[in-house]
Amino acid sequence: MKRPKLKKASKRVSCAKRYKIQKKVREHNRKLRKEAKKKGVSKRVKKDIGVPNSAPFKEEVLREAEQRRLKTEEEKERKRQAKKEERAQKRKKEKEAASKETEPKAKRVRKKESEDHSGKQAAADRNSKQFLCAELNKVIDASDVVLEVLDARDPLGCRCPQLEEAVLQRGGNKKLLLVLNKIDLVPKENVERWIQCLQQEFPVVAFKASTLIRDKTVKAKKSRIDPSNEIQDKSRGAVCFGNGCLTELLSTYADNLQNEATLKVGVVGFPNVGKSSIINSIKGVMACNVGIKRGMTKLMQEVHILKNVKAIDSPGVVASPSNPPASMALRSLQVEEGSESALEAVRTLLKQCDKTQIMLQYTIPDYKNSLEFLTLLAKKRGFLQKGGVPNTEQAATTFLADWTGAKLSYHCKAPENLSLPAYMSDAVVAEMRNSWALNKLKAGNEETLKGVKFPSQSSSISFISKGPTAGLLSASDISEEKPAAAATEVEAEQNDENDEPEQTMEDSNKAEEQEQPQKLLLKKKTPGHVQFHPAPIDISLSTVTTDDAYDFNTDFK
Repeated sequence: MKRPKLKKASKRVSCAKRYKIQKKVREHNRKLRKEAKKKGVSKRVKKDIGVPNSAPFKEEVLREAEQRRLKTEEEKERKRQAKKEERAQKRKKEKEAASKETEPKAKRVRKKESEDHSGKQAAADRNSKQFLCAELNKVIDASDVVLEVLDARDPLGCRCPQLEEAVLQRGGNKKLLLVLNKIDLVPKENVERWIQCLQQEFPVVAFKASTLIRDKTVKAKKSRIDPSNEIQDKSRGAVCFGNGCLTELLSTYADNLQNEATLKVGVVGFPNVGKSSIINSIKGVMACNVGIKRGMTKLMQEVHILKNVKAIDSPGVVASPSNPPASMALRSLQVEEGSESALEAVRTLLKQCDKTQIMLQYTIPDYKNSLEFLTLLAKKRGFLQKGGVPNTEQAATTFLADWTGAKLSYHCKAPENLSLPAYMSDAVVAEMRNSWALNKLKAGNEETLKGVKFPSQSSSISFISKGPTAGLLSASDISEEKPAAAATEVEAEQNDENDEPEQTMEDSNKAEEQEQPQKLLLKKKTPGHVQFHPAPIDISLSTVTTDDAYDFNTDFK
């Protein structure tokens, strides 16, 4: 009965009515069973007795039956996968058709041009080093001004001497500018010292790219509340600093050109220093793909940023295998290529840092080696596998993403006396500074440093830089660097054979120097002869209880 002011009728019934219904159901089921018994119909399935033991060729019959069963299962699985792929293709076509209808005309034209350009390069592998080097050379040849983007956390390690030398040796009066990106992740005093140091060679622009730029097809919602005073939240990722200074510098240089041609600005640098983010920040629109994964850009891409200025995005510089392991872990694509594991990259990075600062940054207790550090990090972040086992691979990938992305704050000290490299001279320095509005550049950098919110010196990790990173610019360099790469792999194996506790950076370096002669002797010995080396043995009680004791509380809790 439906009561008033209620949307649905109540399902409550009286007990007499419920019992009556249950009785009718039992009678109905009994009647059905009785009729089925008269007709001889039974629901019970007869059991398969199988092949009797007395039957001849029993094993062959069973084998054939098993093969038929497996064959039918494979056929069902194949049909299931075919249907799954067909549905995926259908959804993909529907999605492409819907995106084409809503896509702007200009974007369709650009996509068609890029597809035509990629069709010509279909034979070449876009992930190969030869292809990336060829694209980088195209950007250098087509550019009038080259912007070398440096990560402010390690500016010296982001510089490529081969790239700078190639730009200076090319004809056409090319100019080279240094853009110090990600300054919001470095203490202010460190940024000022690096600007003073790098200005001795090339003009330097301080920059903080925006990380929250949307596509122009997405309309940003306007805030209903306007602040009465002009106070902005400087810590937000959407705020960009150094944009006006760099734009004014390039527009002034373009206006001073004799011919009225468009100024082409090539943006180059190692992977994950923020090349595409700088172009998007200047343009104000997401014109280039960006991401935490290194090596997002594979092809050169032209973007109009001003009326008479055009920016050219380039793929990252390919790092030479002869570089130190710490530089390779930050600048190269070896982890994505599979030639180096994430655990090895984390081990090399931890050796260049202070353990206390790492512990404070990630709020983890003391650790003995890189594996224990990753175990503690995985437990803290909740990276657990089946059975509660810490996932160290995921923790290593997260650690590398923090270091290469725009998240973790670390800094390197600027050298006090920086000598000019061999390809630089006083005349080249004067030529690079010519035709630039250096006074406006200095004022713009000061204004940028005033607006950015910098981290404190105590919350930033001190990192030891390995100096400039060597890069590859041609296919001949790649073939020559292969033996060097094999040598570095052997050295890395020798250095990382025993992953001992890292007390301090100086102690670890001394231990490696002492272990190298012994390891070389072990490597040189022939399989036919056995060599014995005397070694002092200390059987004191203190060493047994402290050095060799393993603390089970670190991994088993």
